[in-house]
Amino acid sequence: MFKSRQPTGEILQPDQHPEGDFITTRILWLEGLEEGHNRGEGIDSRSRYIYIHGTPHTDRLGHPASAGCVRMRDADVIQLFPWTPTGTLVIILPPS
Repeated sequence: MFKSRQPTGEILQPDQHPEGDFITTRILWLEGLEEGHNRGEGIDSRSRYIYIHGTPHTDRLGHPASAGCVRMRDADVIQLFPWTPTGTLVIILPPS
């Protein structure tokens, strides 16, 4: 688990489902490129700490459940992480 983008040393077990907005496994910190949409005063993705990250709440995937983060299954974000070095362009589209 992470707190303030730092690992806490705590590891959630697969059967644990604590209440709260937990960040697990990896963090991909997003930086918006669209001025007035996800970049700029009060809406900037990076300054709002918007991430792609793992979550223990897989039952909430596909539904709004945070203040802007994209949540993924831990195994999926672990697989994605090495493919996205700093500076990788990420396009997030609504579900089809």
